[in-house]
Amino acid sequence: MLTPEQLQTLLLDLESDCVERTISTSNTDKFAQAVCAFANDLPHHRKPGYLLIGADDKGVPAGLTVTDQLLQNLAALRSDGNILPSPMLNVEKISLPNGEIAVVEVHPSNMPPVRYKGQVWVRVGPRKAWASEQEERTLSERRASLAKTFDAQALREAKISDLSMRLFDEYRAQTIDAEIIANNHRTSEEKLASLRCLDLTAHAPTVAGILLFGDNPRYFLPGAYVQFLKFSGTSMTERPEDEFVASGDLRSVLETMRQKIMAHNNRAIVQGEGFRDKEVPDYPEWALREFFHNAIMHRDYQSNTPIRFYWFSDRIEIQSPGGLYGEVTKETLERRNSYRNPILAEAMRSMGYVNRYGYGIQRAKVLLQENGNPPPELDPDDKVFPITIYRRTA
Repeated sequence: MLTPEQLQTLLLDLESDCVERTISTSNTDKFAQAVCAFANDLPHHRKPGYLLIGADDKGVPAGLTVTDQLLQNLAALRSDGNILPSPMLNVEKISLPNGEIAVVEVHPSNMPPVRYKGQVWVRVGPRKAWASEQEERTLSERRASLAKTFDAQALREAKISDLSMRLFDEYRAQTIDAEIIANNHRTSEEKLASLRCLDLTAHAPTVAGILLFGDNPRYFLPGAYVQFLKFSGTSMTERPEDEFVASGDLRSVLETMRQKIMAHNNRAIVQGEGFRDKEVPDYPEWALREFFHNAIMHRDYQSNTPIRFYWFSDRIEIQSPGGLYGEVTKETLERRNSYRNPILAEAMRSMGYVNRYGYGIQRAKVLLQENGNPPPELDPDDKVFPITIYRRTA
C-alpha cells in the first residue's frame, strides 16, 4: 500500500488515470464503478489504481474521519457479488495532517472485462466511462494472454455450434444491463467473448462456455457429470434404489439434482410452537444445495472423475475431485476464497445459485444446526473434497 508521502503525490496528480478522488462516504455505486474501471486497466499500465475517499477533485483533503464501518463497506466490494469477476483490492486508512483518507488499492484483473452490475467500466484519462464495444473487445482479447485458470482456456476442438445460443441469450439477459443489450451491435462471437464463453484468438469456446451452454459437455470434458446413487442402507453393498447420471449444461445439471434432492428428502411431522404440528425434513434442502453447488463450482474439470452424490439411510456423501485450491487450507476453509473456476463462479452468482461468495459452508452449517442435524464432516486434501452430511436424528 501507499506511504503518506506517496499518497500526497497521488492527491496532487490531477491528470492521472490511476487515481479517483471523492469526498462521498456512502456512494457505493461510485465506489464500485471506480473499482471496476481500475480492475479492467484499459490503458494496460499493469499497476494498481487508487480510489481515494476523503479528498476533493483538486486533491485537497476534506478533513474526513475514516470509520471502521467505512473500511468494512469498502472491503465488502470485493465479495458482495456485484463486481464480477471478484476484484483484488486492499483497503486502509492513512492519516494526513489535514484529514484522513480511505485508500482502496485495486489491482488489474487477469480476467477482463470486469463488470459492475452487468456494465463494463473503464478509465478514459482522468475520468471513468462505460466501455465502448471496441474497448470491450480489446479487454476480451487481452484476457486470452492473461488467463491462467482452466475454465478460461479455449477448447480448440469445440465450435460455436456446440453451444446453445438460446441458453446463452437467457444468461446474457440476466447478466448484462438491458439498455446495453438493446443498443449493441455485436456479433455472436463478440457476445460470447464478452462473457468469457469464447476465445476470440482461438475462435473456440472456452471450458466455461462448454460447461455453461454446451449441448454435450462430456464429449469435451469426460468428467463433467454427477453420479447419483440412493441406497436403502448404510453401505454400498446393496443394489441402489435409485441410480442416475446428471449431465448436460450447468443449469440442467443443477435443476435435475434439485429435483432428486426434493424427491428423496423425507419429512417428519413434529410438534412445533403453540402445539402446532410442522413438517421437518431429514436434511434442510438449502444446506444440501449449498454443499452441492460448492462442489460444482470448485471441482477440477481437468479430472475425468465425476462428482459423486451418494445418499444412504443415515447420511449423504458428496465427493468433488480437485480438493483444496489456492490459498485455502483446512484451517481457513470458512474464511478465505480461492476460485479454481472464476468464470463458473461468476455465472452461478448471476444465475442466482450462489447468493454471496465465501459464505456457503457457513450458511449450510447454520441450516443443519437449526434443523437438528449433526455437524457435517469436511475432510478435504489436495485431490478430493469429501463432505458427509448426517440425517436429522431428533
